[in-house]
Amino acid sequence: MRSIWTGAITFGLVNVPVKVYSATEDHDVSLHQVHDADGGRIRYQRRCEICAKVIPYDHIDKAFDDGDQTVVLTADDFASLPSEHSKEIDVVEFVPSDQIDPIMLDKSYFLEPDGKSSKAYVLLRRTLEATDRTAIVHFALRQKTRLGALRVHGDVLMLQSLLWDDEVREAKFASLDERVNISAKELDMSAALVESFAADFAPDAFTDDYQDELRALIEAKLKSGDAVSTEVTFGETPEEGEGGEVLDLMEALRRSVEASRDRAKPTAKSKRARSAS
Repeated sequence: MRSIWTGAITFGLVNVPVKVYSATEDHDVSLHQVHDADGGRIRYQRRCEICAKVIPYDHIDKAFDDGDQTVVLTADDFASLPSEHSKEIDVVEFVPSDQIDPIMLDKSYFLEPDGKSSKAYVLLRRTLEATDRTAIVHFALRQKTRLGALRVHGDVLMLQSLLWDDEVREAKFASLDERVNISAKELDMSAALVESFAADFAPDAFTDDYQDELRALIEAKLKSGDAVSTEVTFGETPEEGEGGEVLDLMEALRRSVEASRDRAKPTAKSKRARSAS
């Protein structure tokens, strides 16, 4: 991994030098657009609407449009903002970890100790673990002032940028205002269904089937010289049914619980295999 930038966590008189790394990466297959007739690549040009010329990046500024007027902001304008030069992750407060709503979490970054000694880094990590607290911080990254949560992830400190309060929409739906009667039996049946699917979360048990199949499709086209039939490439598409039966809630829950229990029961074949072993 390559660090994005170096800085320091600061709170009180404590200064913890760190390097910042992106904690996540995109695994999607990279695709681009082509002309369906000849396969020619489609590219987008940065063309000025006044002079009609294609403009290189070093001659492009940003602007704000309020509908009537446009304010042009140059690189010097952005450089004059104090937050852009800040290399500090400034701790504002330490809060109970369970008070941070996951909906506010945005990008994640790993922090590596940067300096001759990692003592201050380890001390902060252990303190957060012992107190079950998360540090709320201010920091600047990529021309933006950000709010962040500094917490422990395994043996490292993780910085997660947070959405600002006004960036989280209020969930208000009129359909949820109507009164709904849930019987005790329905609640028990629903809880039984949840229990039948209960497990400990293991992220590595899940794969992105779409991306796997997309890679397999691309590989098949490459090996065959792109001279394959639709049937070979995509397989047969099963015919759609005439529509599912409409079930009431209790019946749907009951069938789901029974199906889950049936999946969990060992088959006669698996019993014979276990007894033979």
